[in-house]
Amino acid sequence: MAGRGDAGIKPARPGPPIHGRGPPPAANRPRFEPVDREKTCPLLLRVFTKIGGHHLNEDFKVRGKEPKDEVQIYTWKDATLRELTDLVKEVAPAARKRDAKLSFAFVYPDKNGRFIVRPVGRTFSYGNGRLDDGKTLADLDFQIGDYLDVAIL
Repeated sequence: MAGRGDAGIKPARPGPPIHGRGPPPAANRPRFEPVDREKTCPLLLRVFTKIGGHHLNEDFKVRGKEPKDEVQIYTWKDATLRELTDLVKEVAPAARKRDAKLSFAFVYPDKNGRFIVRPVGRTFSYGNGRLDDGKTLADLDFQIGDYLDVAIL
């Protein structure tokens, strides 16, 4: 038996991903203004690198026991993946190879507190202007406190 008003109910529109994160559709995305790096304090970005693929969600399960291959970078939300690629190349020799690809993923807790590794972009070690080089952390919905996982392929 139908209740009052049931005739006007429409199926729910698909919502955001279960983890509640991800960039909004391009039409709805607010335009991000570049940061004045002379006047704005940088954020600390914890970067974890791994050759061959991304770390697993379980690798971040226990706070304080994250993977050992960590680099800490001070940067801003308007940093591009190209800038981050160049910084990773300074500390990871495998990333300097001519044919290396870097895959970037954000690591953050879901609504239940379990960490998720979500791929957000790729770059080539060399070759400015290709793939996702120009995407910024802000464009990719980076939140202060997220980690960055970089797979060197």
